[in-house]
Amino acid sequence: MKNTMNYKDYTGTIEFNEKEKNLSGKVIGADVKISYAGNCVQSLIDDFHNKVDNYLKLCAKNNVEPKRSFKGSFNVRISPYMHKKAAEYAMEHDISLNTFVNQAIRSFLQEHKDDHQ
Repeated sequence: MKNTMNYKDYTGTIEFNEKEKNLSGKVIGADVKISYAGNCVQSLIDDFHNKVDNYLKLCAKNNVEPKRSFKGSFNVRISPYMHKKAAEYAMEHDISLNTFVNQAIRSFLQEHKDDHQ
């Protein structure tokens, strides 16, 4: 089961509050706080789309570049040993460390693609 939804390159969470009997969520990975809610699935989706659209309109009005959820760049903290081994592997195979990490993530996601559907 997937607990996220996507719209215009933004990813939003889906949360259910049994006590309040409503759905809510927030955009993840963005530098801005965008949250939304609804009392049914369609109203949650509509509010998510409206909030993203309003954010993009506000950015355009203020001539500001919208913050994107995922830019394709992130810092990863690993042990010095793992860093060394990854760098050695990359050098031995005449690829950059960035290419090695990209390939490793792609391979992992391919192996586990059924886990995320």
